[in-house]
Amino acid sequence: MTRAVAGSAVEDALAELAQLILNVGRLVRARTPSGDEVVPLTETERTVMRLVDLHPGSAPSEIARRARLQRTNVSTALRALEDKGMVTRTAAAGRGIVVHPSERAATNLGILRAAWARELAGVLGDEPDAVRQCNDLLRRLEQRLTAVSADG
Repeated sequence: MTRAVAGSAVEDALAELAQLILNVGRLVRARTPSGDEVVPLTETERTVMRLVDLHPGSAPSEIARRARLQRTNVSTALRALEDKGMVTRTAAAGRGIVVHPSERAATNLGILRAAWARELAGVLGDEPDAVRQCNDLLRRLEQRLTAVSADG
């Protein structure tokens, strides 16, 4: 009986974590700057861009697997990102096409990160250790959720 309760408590904690991540992400996104200084991206483009930043030189099929997106949706997003000057696609021997972030993408990300840091500094600026621990946890979570298994 104790085991079922413990499992339920763990499930509740994990579900709460997922819900908090989704809501906090929405709240941060709502405070993201817009206008001429940043390149507007759709949800799919943001997902693809994050993976291109994390894994430069990836093939579109690898990006699709990591993002758990349909290959056609990734191709559409990559075309849009290329049109916006955010990625470059180049031919690679034996791998077809590989994708890299552009200098414009790096500049755009720098603007966004600075704005996010300013926004969160007012809320969590006095808790740097907690922020680092949270970052470590979320980084591990992101790495595990975007890992590409051997069977694809």
